[in-house]
Amino acid sequence: MARAIVRRERVRFLGFSFSLTPIGARRLANFERNRRGAISLRIFLALFVLSLFAEVIANDRPLLVRYDGGFYVPFLVAYPETTFGGIFPTEADYHDPEVRALIEEKGWMIWPPVRYRWDTVVKDIPGPAPSPPDRNHWLGTDDQARDVLARVIYGFRISVLFGLILTLASSLIGIVLGAIQGWFGGWVDLGLQRFIEIWGGLPVLYLLIIVASFLTPGFWTLLGIMLLFSWMSLVDVVRAEFLRARNFDFVRAARALGASDVALMFRHVLPNAMVSALTFLPFVLNGSITTLTSLDFLGFGLPPGSPSLGELLAQGKNNLQAPWLGLTGFVVVATMLSLLVFVGEAVRDAFDPRKTFR
Repeated sequence: MARAIVRRERVRFLGFSFSLTPIGARRLANFERNRRGAISLRIFLALFVLSLFAEVIANDRPLLVRYDGGFYVPFLVAYPETTFGGIFPTEADYHDPEVRALIEEKGWMIWPPVRYRWDTVVKDIPGPAPSPPDRNHWLGTDDQARDVLARVIYGFRISVLFGLILTLASSLIGIVLGAIQGWFGGWVDLGLQRFIEIWGGLPVLYLLIIVASFLTPGFWTLLGIMLLFSWMSLVDVVRAEFLRARNFDFVRAARALGASDVALMFRHVLPNAMVSALTFLPFVLNGSITTLTSLDFLGFGLPPGSPSLGELLAQGKNNLQAPWLGLTGFVVVATMLSLLVFVGEAVRDAFDPRKTFR
């Protein structure tokens, strides 16, 4: 059977060139027309890409060392102090004045913009921790003498990566279950719907706190626990789209030609259902990040000491004499969530049929 030839258009977005159908090109144009959402996406992507290189931006090891004619990359490889003429076989402390003097005697060092990691305990602060911002610590230090800016950079990366993984995994489960409900209907739909109503009526945050108190906290452990309750966000949307589209003429024609249920669900109906699902994805990501921040704030999230925005907010609450802690956490979280909300509004406008097919 001959396939219809679909005309495609070349469009540019975020510096890349794409080949899209006319409908896709119009949707992308609608997204770009929402200036606030398009600018927010660029800002968010820029911050996220920078956070992926956190070890290059914030590290207590130099990026490059030139010593006695050789080159070394301490931020990737741990070198003992004896490599640079020291007497101890342990890893070199590049903040130690003696080690720096040994290196500068026969070479030089290139430091990252922030000379501290998320777990570096600062030893040269002028007073007791937490210390206010100064020229060495642009956002000050926390109550354990750790650089706040370094912890914000690493914490932002963990929060976004955690939210992205949780959003993708929960969306995949929700889309599959919603498709099964809407396509088969009957007792399958009724049984799954009653289960979702019971499961969704449980106090999620309290259950997360209870389960997290029994299990050893960790990135993947916490991700698995939250995945148990976060997959329901897209089920109702996909189910409604499948219930609406399963009796369309093109679906009946494909069934008459012998297409299987799997082919009908995921090849013919799912692309139509994904329009509404994609509209909700930025808001699902927003909710995932908020839940992680809430658990970290309450002390039931990531392991103690991990770079976390919620833990920074908790420190601000416990150290009211250090307002830079609470203000930094609030500004970072509020900016990140606001950018995602603006992106979600732009995605909603992009898939609005009144604007796409006008």
